[in-house]
Formats: sequence, C-alpha cells, structure tokens
Amino acid sequence: MKDLQTILFGVALREVVGNTQLQVTTIQIDSRKVSSNGVFVAIPGVQVDGHDFIQIAIEKGASVIVCEKLPLSLVENITYIVVANTHEAVAIMAHHFYNEPSTKLKLVGVTGTNGKTTVATLLFKLFSALGYHCGLVSTVQNQIGETIIPSTHTTPDAIQLNALLDKMVQAGCTHVFMECSSHAIHQHRITGLQFTGAAFTNLTLDHLDYHKTFDAYVAAKKAFFDALPSSAFAISNLDDKNGANMLLDTKAKKCTYALHAPANYKGKILENQLTGLVMLVNDIEVHCRLIGTFNAYNLLAVYGIAVQLGEASEKVLITLSALTGAEGRFDYIISDEKIIGIIDYAHTPDALENVLTTIAKLRKGDEEVITVVGCGGDRDKSKRPIMAQVACDLSTKVFLTSDNPRSENPEDILNDMEQGLSSAAKRKYLKITDRREAIKAAISFAKSGDIILVAGKGHEKYQEIKGVKHDFDDMAIMYHLFKELAK
Repeated sequence: MKDLQTILFGVALREVVGNTQLQVTTIQIDSRKVSSNGVFVAIPGVQVDGHDFIQIAIEKGASVIVCEKLPLSLVENITYIVVANTHEAVAIMAHHFYNEPSTKLKLVGVTGTNGKTTVATLLFKLFSALGYHCGLVSTVQNQIGETIIPSTHTTPDAIQLNALLDKMVQAGCTHVFMECSSHAIHQHRITGLQFTGAAFTNLTLDHLDYHKTFDAYVAAKKAFFDALPSSAFAISNLDDKNGANMLLDTKAKKCTYALHAPANYKGKILENQLTGLVMLVNDIEVHCRLIGTFNAYNLLAVYGIAVQLGEASEKVLITLSALTGAEGRFDYIISDEKIIGIIDYAHTPDALENVLTTIAKLRKGDEEVITVVGCGGDRDKSKRPIMAQVACDLSTKVFLTSDNPRSENPEDILNDMEQGLSSAAKRKYLKITDRREAIKAAISFAKSGDIILVAGKGHEKYQEIKGVKHDFDDMAIMYHLFKELAK
C-alpha cells in the first residue's frame, strides 16, 4: 500500500474532488488491470482514450481516478484528480510509487535514430565485463544481470519502466543502460527519472507518421537533454548536424565524440574488414570485433560514456575489443559455398545506406551485393520510396518484400516503395511479397563470394500480419536455406 499524497508529490494538480488521504494498491493505465483500491490514470492515446474506460476502472475497484477532464457523472466515494497532462502525471506518480528507483542507480539513456540498441547493449556488456551488476532496457530485450525479460517496446510505459527499474535495484544492479525513443520522450514515459548521463547518436528521417514533421522529431530528442540536471553528463555526436544542437540548452556537463570534427573523444578508422575494425581512439590503437563506420561511432559513444562514468580509458578499450554487438545488427553467416549472408535491423534510409556502404567497403572484387528489404506497415510512408532507391543505388540486385505489414496490404507497401524509383533502379529489382521466398530467391541468384543483405527485421523473431505475430526469424531462415543449398 502506498500513500496517495506521497505519490502525487510534484504532480501539477488542477482540481481535486474527494479525499486524498488514502492508501492505494496499484497504479494502472489499462482499465483491465485495475484492482481494488487502485489508481486508474486515463491516458488519451493515438487509437483509444483512457477517459472512455473510467467507469470500467471504477467497476474493477479503482478508488482514485486521475484524468484530464472530469466525467459528466461522478461516482460517490471515488477521488477524482484533474491534471493538465496524464502522461506526465503517471510518470511522476510511478516514480514515487516504486520508491524512486532511478535515484539508486547510475542510469544512462541513449537516444537517436540509429545506434541506440548497439550502444546500450555494448554498455551493458562492457560494464558487466568490468564486474558491475547491470540492467538493460532495449528494443531487443530487457535484462537484469543474466536474467532476460522479453521487450515489447523500445522504451516501456512509465509504470512498467519504474517497476522494472525497481526490480533492478532489488537485484543489486548499480548501472542501467536504456534506449530512449522519441515516442517515450514525447509521451513522458521517462519523465521523473534521474539520469546520470545521456547520449545522442544521430538523427535521420524516421517516425514522421507520429511526429508529423522533422522539426518536431528533433524537438522530442532535444527535450531529453534540455531536462537533464547539472549533476548529469550529456555526450553527443558532433559529426551529426544535430549533434551540437542537442547540447545547446542542457544544464548537464557537455562532452562530444566524432570521427571528423574536433571532439573530446576522437576516433579514426585504420582498417574496416569483415574481421572487425582497427581504430585510433584518442590516439590509442584498438581492434574491435564490430564492423563498419556506423559501429565506429557506436564504439566512440560507449567509450566516452564509460570514461564519464569514471572508468579508466585503457581498461575500457581492452574490454571493448572483445565484445560483440546487439543481436540482429550486422550479424553474418557464411554458407558452404562461401556466400555471405548479413542480417541487419536497418529500417530507415540512413541505416540502410550505412549498412550497404559498409558492405561496399568489404568487397574485394566483383562480388555482387543482393539486398532483400521491405518497409513496415502502419508506419511512416514517406521513407518507403527512399528505402527502395537506396537499396537499388547500392546493390547489384534488390528483392522488395514484406517486413511487418501489420494491418496494411503488403502489396500496397511494395507499390509505395516502387514509387519514384529511377529508370536505372527499376532494372535492378524484383517484387516477391513472401519474405521467405524473397530470401530463397536471393540465395538462388548468389554465387560464391557474393553478399546477401536481409534488412529491416534484425533481431525480431516474428512477422506481424493483420494483428497476428507469426514465427519468423531472418537468421534462422537464411541458415536453413544455406543448409538446403549445400545438400
């Protein structure tokens, strides 16, 4: 049981109807999960409005309703609390309800379009290898030490997030590394958390279906840094045109990393091969198992964060050299016929370009680059033709196929991808709606030494079609098809 007045501390109240001197059992934003003497917070969502479920929550046993507007009919003995923004209110309340867990941890948030998962995962692996008990909140999975907890969102909702952080505290974690998506920042899921540090990777076209404009997308990312306290540090990629902007108004200690611009943490790529990167990091040479320029930036971010957290430079670099990245990020297998298959989560134009540019640098002769790529349904449509054009520009052959069509017709998504393709691009691609068949076709076209990129889903083990998640693992399918080819 928690004291209602205690968990309301810091919430901007507009109106209170009823008694606040209460003990409450839970906080919920899903009316189906409400229990006796619980708090129900009515969240206006994209598809449904929690205010429409207030009566159901009361019938389930809620004794307190937090809302942005009072219902027309009030129920006796129910406490109604009106606030300006229930997204913000529930985050602050959850922070207090779960005993302010972020204040007991070194919490580092990572934001940006690409690289969030790799940076957060590398930090988790690095600090675990350095002997700390760590937590991870990421797109691929959440983790407390060696215990893996399945992930449904890049950043959980405020209640789930604070509950997870509390579990990490109870488990003895000292450091937690978390992806912070633009949705999570804008929807106040991380409001109230006390961050030790924050990192910015890069910013490219994505999520305009939600944010509507690129400026709004930038503003969402920047809001994370603007809210940091002076006790925190903020580290940003100065080679990205928005890197300096992220640090402009923050109270946090400012530091930077870059391959080209002058920065606190400076890198230089010496070798970039399938065996990994050889880099200079602040004039110290280090060999890392990750591949590509984009991973050079990720490694610099991790190095800078670790140093800001008080770790010794050389010890960090030695430990980093042995680490692998996140699942589904430039994972590769080689068939018996010496065909290279690469699985990558690249689902934005910039990420796809980065991966294909890296593959181009790995080519030693006339090997063909065959790309299998699609775009997700119910997401930003503006990037679809750009993704297709990037794939055609940087590949020998392209198979356009389904990603997660969700509620959309897969053929409509592929038609969107085709729109605006140049004449040269149109001579390079085929459409195969079935993703497994597209991967199979790519393999059948490949010869020894060729490189196949299957992009867009990475670590995901499902394909979502009409609201149903079907088992689908790009890496497992490619492995199976390679074995079939070898028979």
